[in-house]
Amino acid sequence: MCGIVGYIGEKEVWPILIEGLKRLEYRGYDSAGVAIVADNKIQLRKKLGKLKVMEASLKEDPIHGTTGIGHTRWATHGVPSEVNSHPHADCTGRLVVVHNGIIENFHELREELTKEGHKFVSQTDTEVVAHLIERQLKKGAKKLEDAVKLALKEVEGAYALGIYSLDDPDKMVAARNGSPLVVGLGKGENFIASDVPAILKHTRDVMYLDDKEIIIITKEKVVVTDLDGNVKNKPVKRIDWDSEAAEKEGYPHFMLKEIYQQPKVIRDALRGRISKDRKRILLEDMNISEDELKKIKKIFIVACGTAFYAGFTGKYFIEECVGLPVEVDLASEFRYRSPKVGADTLVMSVTQSGETADTLASIRYARQMGSKVVSVCNVVGSTIARESDGVIYTQAGPEIGVASTKAYTSQLTAFYLFTIYMGKLRGTISDLKAEGMIKELEQLPDIVDRVIKDQKELMTVVDKFYNSKNALFLGRSYNYPNALEGALKLKEISYIHAEGYAAGEMKHGPIALIDEEMLVVCIAVDGPVYDKMISNIQEVRARKGRVVIIVTEGNNDAARYAEYLIHIPKTSEIFSPIVAVTPLQLFAYHVAVKRGCDVDQPRNLAKSVTVE
Repeated sequence: MCGIVGYIGEKEVWPILIEGLKRLEYRGYDSAGVAIVADNKIQLRKKLGKLKVMEASLKEDPIHGTTGIGHTRWATHGVPSEVNSHPHADCTGRLVVVHNGIIENFHELREELTKEGHKFVSQTDTEVVAHLIERQLKKGAKKLEDAVKLALKEVEGAYALGIYSLDDPDKMVAARNGSPLVVGLGKGENFIASDVPAILKHTRDVMYLDDKEIIIITKEKVVVTDLDGNVKNKPVKRIDWDSEAAEKEGYPHFMLKEIYQQPKVIRDALRGRISKDRKRILLEDMNISEDELKKIKKIFIVACGTAFYAGFTGKYFIEECVGLPVEVDLASEFRYRSPKVGADTLVMSVTQSGETADTLASIRYARQMGSKVVSVCNVVGSTIARESDGVIYTQAGPEIGVASTKAYTSQLTAFYLFTIYMGKLRGTISDLKAEGMIKELEQLPDIVDRVIKDQKELMTVVDKFYNSKNALFLGRSYNYPNALEGALKLKEISYIHAEGYAAGEMKHGPIALIDEEMLVVCIAVDGPVYDKMISNIQEVRARKGRVVIIVTEGNNDAARYAEYLIHIPKTSEIFSPIVAVTPLQLFAYHVAVKRGCDVDQPRNLAKSVTVE
């Protein structure tokens, strides 16, 4: 998500910070800030918007110094604003912190620190870290790194941190847990950054921090320790990528990188939202009272494209587990059919960007009609987030590839969270059931990772069918929306004509298209509709269709009905969509690559559609 660049050396620092942050612009951000040591003071400057605003400010009125930290912020706690931008200071103004990640227990820590007299000026979770370090210094910690180690033992969550203090002025301290951080090694100068591109112009010698490690950086050396102070010997890596490849972290395309990020995306979406007893879901930005939610009689879900299919899947979750009726509408059609929404209905929008014009128009209509609105959204401070009563932020980070992958996965995760939250609230999900569902949720990142790492069966299918002219994707129940999403992925990046269909509906029309050249991809994982899927597949085989089936591990019997099987790990049916979509994404990606298509920028498409 956010970008970090830090420097300590002999050169003018602000151009290094700005140039490094520019190299990280692909990560997405809404504001920027720098902290530069000048005249024995820490001078802060923060600006909303693009880096060019900050750059213009520093060109017009430079802050001269040779030590500093810069940051671009993708808002997670607190709306985009200069006050919420990093770096954040402690009460004295002599210590500053930049941070990527999420501090899960910041509410408790903030309350504790406030009672002790600490003054907070932002809405962020990050500011807590500055005050925790300040507290340790006041308690007698002699060195900055000692105060950081003690402070971080109180912190739960993910972080990449850059820290500087005037009370220990010849060093910078950085730390990592769950969020990437790299150290660049120079001669008479050293760097920290959240990603390699930021420092590649200055050095190709880097050191990667591992979780719960701290690094002490001076102009002449770096020392890595764990949180207990034990020194760690870290290998130095030589980077031989170019800048573009570095941004992609070695992946050939952003889309593939984002598919591979999905285990982390699921973890991030869950982070801080599960109670310690594993019986409740915590949605801090819901902003709708429990009494109001208990009175809801119906839910409408509105979205476009891939987000629509995530919402369609959410319908299955909510209706089965919460017992409320759910309608799913394309946002472009919703308000034109005069939907009957009002005070007893909840309207949920699903959007990656938070700016999709049709979706925005839909929630405005819903609010005019008296409905409460909850949005599943990736961008804090976006228009849809601001105009909704409540928001479930997916926290997937920027998605660069036009064809959505990790955004879809994070949206499904958000619907799982919302379903358990509402089920507990309305008494349709017991403590025991909630515990079981949450346990399965927490296992999903590792399960998706297994699918990503084992693509042997998938690549055989890719090699066989990448020259297909048409494809049909079939699914039932929870995986019917996945069939729609699989077809969308294939058509938008490979330009193969593809359609998704409910398998039981195939005989009412599409079966006329099936012949010996038609690729038919079927999702037939273990569950109540498995036998029905096999019956539909046999209808395809009887007409000589080319069948590929996604099945559960251990199921080899389905080979009687298919040319190829793709096995995925077993989950409960309700959690199977988030696993089954992964091979569909990878299939579309590899087919497009073999066909020589522009995977990240497919023709005629835009990432965020801001017109109706």
